Amino acid sequence: MKHAILAVIVLIGVAWLGSLVGLDPVFGMVFPYVALAIFLGGFTYRILNWAKSPVPFRIPTTSGQGKSLDWVKQDKLDCPATFWQTVGRMLLEVFAFRSLFKNTKAEIHDGPKLVYGSSKWLWLFGLAFHYTFLIIVLRHLRLFLNPVPGIIGQIEFFDGLFQVGVPVLYQTDIIFVGAVTYLFLRRVLIPQVKYISFAADYFPLFLIFGIAVTGILMRYIFRVDVVSIKQLTMGLATFSPSIPANIGSIFYIHLFLVCVLLAYFPFSKLMHLGGVFLSPTRNLANNNRMVRHVNPWNDPSIKPHSYADYEDEFRQFMADADIPLEKELPPEPEPEPEPAAEETEKPAADAAAETPAEKE
Repeated sequence: MKHAILAVIVLIGVAWLGSLVGLDPVFGMVFPYVALAIFLGGFTYRILNWAKSPVPFRIPTTSGQGKSLDWVKQDKLDCPATFWQTVGRMLLEVFAFRSLFKNTKAEIHDGPKLVYGSSKWLWLFGLAFHYTFLIIVLRHLRLFLNPVPGIIGQIEFFDGLFQVGVPVLYQTDIIFVGAVTYLFLRRVLIPQVKYISFAADYFPLFLIFGIAVTGILMRYIFRVDVVSIKQLTMGLATFSPSIPANIGSIFYIHLFLVCVLLAYFPFSKLMHLGGVFLSPTRNLANNNRMVRHVNPWNDPSIKPHSYADYEDEFRQFMADADIPLEKELPPEPEPEPEPAAEETEKPAADAAAETPAEKE
């Protein structure tokens, strides 16, 4: 954790020093384009690489009754059997985090006794984090578009509906910071989560928190020239950037952290944004009982080894291990009776009476 927070502090210091020594064009023009190129290229590469990964078997995660007899009620969302049922499951997963909502936590209490509990707070703050992040991104589109679409104005109106303070305090700013704080505290205060957390888990949280705090400071404390910022962002959007004077160091810190987040995004766990659509545990129908799925990558020279063949090969070993068999072992043949001793052994006198010719 300390390495992650130190990295974010270093990034803030680099941007602050760069703005002081006159590197505004680098932080205002070069870094945004480089970060956007890395984001688009990395995102596309990861998606195409995942799309090429073979998925020869149906491995959807299920938690309900599958399609069976007509009189058995199927859970169509938790165990989809058709394309449209799978689409419904994916929509609930993407927009409502259904699997996280159904998630439970397990704890061992005195006894010992295994107790299952709800983890709805994680679902709630996770949902709040993602939706407020989306609204904040949509709000910022007004800086890159001219004229500004009416839908952006409606989003800003409802976001500042309570009209708290001047300038208006956006509800999403407070909810967003609170959600990030909860996700951080969860990793610090819960021993099991802290044990499996690494710098790659803390760094995005600190980076996003730094972006949110610098954005709030720009709006409510360190006032910046919004017209100059609009001029810079419109120049970036039209590929004719120019650096206005006296924007302020806090803006370049905020912009640099956003650029770092964009460049870091394709190589981090944040790629679940695109990966959720390519997850075979979510986007496949559970129709193994209705459709026979054959691995298209099977080598035609390799003949399938059925269970019957397997049992024929190892039937004796399975029987010795008391493993149930579909075919019982064949009965052992009865041993042939041994010949009587008087028939097999000639008397010593007869043997001695044999002539050499008879022996030959």
